[in-house]
Amino acid sequence: MKGGNIVDNIILSVNGLTKNYKTLCAVKNLTLSVERGKIFGLLGPNGAGKSTFIECILGTKKYNKGSVEILGMNMEGSKKEICKEIGVQFQVDFFPDRIKVGEMCEMMASLYKDTVNWKTLIGKFGLGDKIKQDVSKLSGGERQKLSVFIALINQPKLVFLDELTTGLDPRARRDVWKLLKSLQKEGLTIFLTSHYMDEVEALCDEVLIINNGQSVIAGTPDGIVEKSGMTNLEEAYLYYIGEEK
Repeated sequence: MKGGNIVDNIILSVNGLTKNYKTLCAVKNLTLSVERGKIFGLLGPNGAGKSTFIECILGTKKYNKGSVEILGMNMEGSKKEICKEIGVQFQVDFFPDRIKVGEMCEMMASLYKDTVNWKTLIGKFGLGDKIKQDVSKLSGGERQKLSVFIALINQPKLVFLDELTTGLDPRARRDVWKLLKSLQKEGLTIFLTSHYMDEVEALCDEVLIINNGQSVIAGTPDGIVEKSGMTNLEEAYLYYIGEEK
């Protein structure tokens, strides 16, 4: 890999990351590592610091302390090289109103040297018949699927997905899960956030639960359930963020 060496198969390494807003500490001394080919879940209630943490990882916000390495490269010094190798799911309101699905895909593909054959892959997302349709006329679920799809156009080695199946019906959610698991088998590493515990259990190899910007517990979904003494991940999650007695 140009620009750095991946040590011990770790594709993402965050050490002691801290982000302050004047008197508020939004992220406090967070540390994590993600192995190549794994699906990692970041969990926490609204306002826990998840979005700020991810923005610091991606270099869109400056942090006060700590370090971030992606693909063996330091984000502060190799942002351009890293961005060619990762994918990021944009929020659905990112899309211009007057653009067709195919035009949106062509535009995003033009930003990268190496891309997937998006006309083939888009069919797996159930959007193959929407290529000539205006993005503004897609349903909320279809726009959400498009946002996930676009994050994969550049054949990333690591992709960040934020609430990837919000707005999707149960069948569509499971179709997306199945596709992501197949991409994982091909070597893709996935970093996701989700409020759906069934989704986390179905997809994630490792998870980190944070609250008030701090780490609460990390481990496998089964391991976290076992340590909590609860019967499932949803109960364990509520227990660890202080909402389940």
